[in-house]
Amino acid sequence: MKAIKKISTKSRKQYATLPWRTGPDGAPEILLITSRETRRWVIPKGWPIKNLTPPQAAAREAFEEAGVEGTVGATPLGSYRYDKQLSRSKTQPVIVQIFALRVETEHAKWPEMAEREKRWMPVTEAAQLVDEPELKALIGALDGSLKPVEAT
Repeated sequence: MKAIKKISTKSRKQYATLPWRTGPDGAPEILLITSRETRRWVIPKGWPIKNLTPPQAAAREAFEEAGVEGTVGATPLGSYRYDKQLSRSKTQPVIVQIFALRVETEHAKWPEMAEREKRWMPVTEAAQLVDEPELKALIGALDGSLKPVEAT
């Protein structure tokens, strides 16, 4: 069995949104999507985009990966770390900054709709379904505390 090696010890940055809305019962709901390759439940995220601020880049990823748009927070909710699998034998350490995205529009069509599943769920269920421990803790701590955010 081949050992997985990191191509770099220096972490790269990604930006993500935590898409949310108020559910029918008045409680916040989180939108999770599946990753394209492993089909794990994740939040929309991506690499920095030239000429976009981190919250704007995160919002663009939310549209491309989940077909949602809305008001994105200017200040990160937090961050988490993970090792991005680049190939069978190479990984890249990544730090992901997370911005709240209050979803106002959910499009019927979006760029990656054929590549992913998406599902709205209660905060506690979302926290259970994600794999990354820091992301799990961050989502779990939000139960009932999500409120409209200031736009960037």
